[in-house]
Amino acid sequence: MKKEINIAIFGSGNGSNAQRISEYFANNKEIKITTFVVNKKDAYMIERAKNLGIPCRVFGRNDFYNTTNVVNYLKEMDIDIVVLAGFLWLVPENILQAFPHRIINIHPALLPLYGGKGMYGMNVHQAVIDNKELESGITIHFVDEKYDEGTTIFQAKCSIAPDDSAETLAKK
Repeated sequence: MKKEINIAIFGSGNGSNAQRISEYFANNKEIKITTFVVNKKDAYMIERAKNLGIPCRVFGRNDFYNTTNVVNYLKEMDIDIVVLAGFLWLVPENILQAFPHRIINIHPALLPLYGGKGMYGMNVHQAVIDNKELESGITIHFVDEKYDEGTTIFQAKCSIAPDDSAETLAKK
């Protein structure tokens, strides 16, 4: 019987969410953040992985889309669940098939609003502010072959004050 659930966190940039998730589960005996997978060799997420003592692997576009190298690495690391936290590439079919209903994304808006290609980070928050929405939040959803269209697992809402900016909304 397996003792813990191994999670790989995918990211493309700063890695602040990956760090928060890792710190949250740091002392959990049932869940382990086993590796970070990054698609940009200059992403600050790599430094966060070093500071947290978490193995990190960088994969370029060719490895990600044209080989089984990512799937092989995840299997080698005995990964159970993949979490996308600021990961900007569409997940290819071979990874989706290797981890059916075991890849989740954290999206910084209430889907189906403000989702899709290019809708990430401050782009999302600014669009929400520009459209004078009264609330926003996060959506955690299963990943499928399209950006931000997988089945919703969880949503949390926050209200938007008239004086909020994209930056203050991001903090909420």
